[in-house]
Amino acid sequence: MSELITAELVDLDLSATTKDAAARSLAERMVAAHRVTDLEGFLADVAAREAQMPTGLDGGIGIPHCRSEHVSAPTLAFGRSGPGIDFGAADGPADLIFLIAAPAGADDDHLTILSGLARRLMDAEFTAALRAGTDPRAVAALIRGEEQSEEPEQEQMEAENREQEQEQKQEQEQEQAGTGAEASEAAEAAESVPFRIVAVTSCPTGIAHTYMAAESLAAAGRAEGVEVTVETQGSAGFKKLDPAVVAAADAVIWAHDVEVREKARFRGKPLVDVGVKAGVNRPAELIAEARRKAERGEIAAAPEADTSAGREDGDLGGDGNGSGADHAHFGVRLRTYLMSGVSYMVPFVAAGGLLIALSFAIGGYEIASAKSVADHFVWDETDSWAALLNQIGSAAFGFLVPVLAGYIAYGMADRPALVPGFVGGAIALTVNAGFLGGLVAGLLAGAVVMAIQRVPVHATLRGIMPVLVIPLIASAVVGFLMFIVVGKPIASLQNALTDWLNGLSGSNAVILGVVLGLMMCFDMGGPLNKVAYAFAVGGLADPTPGSLKVMAAVMAAGMVPPLAMALATTVRKRLFTKTERENGRAAWVLGASFITEGAIPFAAADPLRVIPSVMAGGAVTGALSMAFGATLRAPHGGVFVVPLIGEPFLYLLAVAAGTLVATALVVLLKGVRRTAPEAAGEAGHTGSDDSRVTVAA
Repeated sequence: MSELITAELVDLDLSATTKDAAARSLAERMVAAHRVTDLEGFLADVAAREAQMPTGLDGGIGIPHCRSEHVSAPTLAFGRSGPGIDFGAADGPADLIFLIAAPAGADDDHLTILSGLARRLMDAEFTAALRAGTDPRAVAALIRGEEQSEEPEQEQMEAENREQEQEQKQEQEQEQAGTGAEASEAAEAAESVPFRIVAVTSCPTGIAHTYMAAESLAAAGRAEGVEVTVETQGSAGFKKLDPAVVAAADAVIWAHDVEVREKARFRGKPLVDVGVKAGVNRPAELIAEARRKAERGEIAAAPEADTSAGREDGDLGGDGNGSGADHAHFGVRLRTYLMSGVSYMVPFVAAGGLLIALSFAIGGYEIASAKSVADHFVWDETDSWAALLNQIGSAAFGFLVPVLAGYIAYGMADRPALVPGFVGGAIALTVNAGFLGGLVAGLLAGAVVMAIQRVPVHATLRGIMPVLVIPLIASAVVGFLMFIVVGKPIASLQNALTDWLNGLSGSNAVILGVVLGLMMCFDMGGPLNKVAYAFAVGGLADPTPGSLKVMAAVMAAGMVPPLAMALATTVRKRLFTKTERENGRAAWVLGASFITEGAIPFAAADPLRVIPSVMAGGAVTGALSMAFGATLRAPHGGVFVVPLIGEPFLYLLAVAAGTLVATALVVLLKGVRRTAPEAAGEAGHTGSDDSRVTVAA
């Protein structure tokens, strides 16, 4: 077995200043050592893992890591940065950076070694030695464990001694419980039994955070006099906790970012449910919270329910009431899954939509029926260039539904779900199920993969499960469901929705525009805004006249809030603070670019006046855009895509009308709150505008 790290993979003077540059610098060493076969592909996998959760840890440690098909052998590269690099840790930049690379099908032995390093990173003496090292060979040997002290062995012996002592105490309790004369002694012995916690740790990659959280919890337990037994559900598989240990536990801690397996084992126990980084950074707090819940008798009624995804590290959750909290949490996770797919789909919509729109602008709508440019292309003919743009854009559009489905599944069950997700999305196109079919296919693929991942398998199969077995079985199951079971009904529903959108006219179209405008402006980038935007972008996957009107109305309404606040700060400066006026200048550009979030600072400072005002303006704009029949093929761009908008002048008129309505209302409402005494006080004040506005607060 090759060495995981050598002197050539150690950089004691890492010059990179960003985490991306650091990963590239260390990855280049892996390529030079023939451990990584494709630099860019590997870095893309590292970036994807980093996007799931920052890999910075308290104590100045950064551990970017991933499993990748571009890794030929499990490898570590170490870099030491003088100024430090921001990896997202709460306590500041990291000066010790480990790039951990594991092959997609790494065996258990290699992953066990990697997990051992993760545990050692929790040892202050180990990290101090890394900071003091001057010889790359010595540092590499230290990381490999060749200069490991006997202290870990001593700690293990001490732990075994404690377990033996605990077993002896339990035996004594059982012997003493039989006689009344010895009952009091048994009670005293029971008081000496430590508080018992069982814990589960897991992270998406299952290499680093999983084992670091386990070590942190175990160490904090020893310091607190609490018996902590941890089950690590990592890449090397997991060994289930002894049922007797679980039964004897006083409380449960889940520190996880992926689904906890076999949750029903922990039913009836006080539960603390957090992200894995909380287990690494705040183990003592979690143990204290577990003790408090046990003392209060808070019992988890249904821990088998899914509570894994979408939880913040700081959320101690797990109230265990088994009521609406779990359902609300599922709703948050479902929206996260859907928006994951939409976010990956939007670049295809943007590129394809703009190319198609440009082709229509150059060659007219009939260019869509032109011959293939692969067979007929004339360099000096405008129509040939228009046809080229149209066919490139159409090719990009062909990926919309598969990408949507694939990345919804990816958001649910990580990389093994990509193949069944893409397959399901492609089948949705085949059966004419469109955007709705893609949504369902993605959810089905993610659910099927998650179900397969719950099935216990032999250790020899774990390496090929994510790259062969799971994609194979899940693709077959999803394909069967999409072709035979749900594809046609969804296609019928999609056709009905398309017919409804195409048939919208008069008051019906105006009402839809009002609703979309209100949703876009209510939370300005929040859940309702995203739902309306996703509905509009989804329609571009199979564009029709009705769906193009919806996209136009959504973008027009989304431009209103920042433009209205920019105008209000211009015409009535005295109603706003200096900071708000500065934000108002920036809001002109943000609004023109369709960045609705530009109005958030104003809404946060005065929500009761700003939000109703911009909602009214958005409703007016949405209604007018639908009434005017404006259309839009681009999912973004604001005024910069006006040449690609159908009925552009009427469209701009709708935006201007809504902006004026919102501006008038916000000025009116802010002016009403200025009482007579305050106005009098302002009249006698000769200071700056900032001072005058304070009387209106």
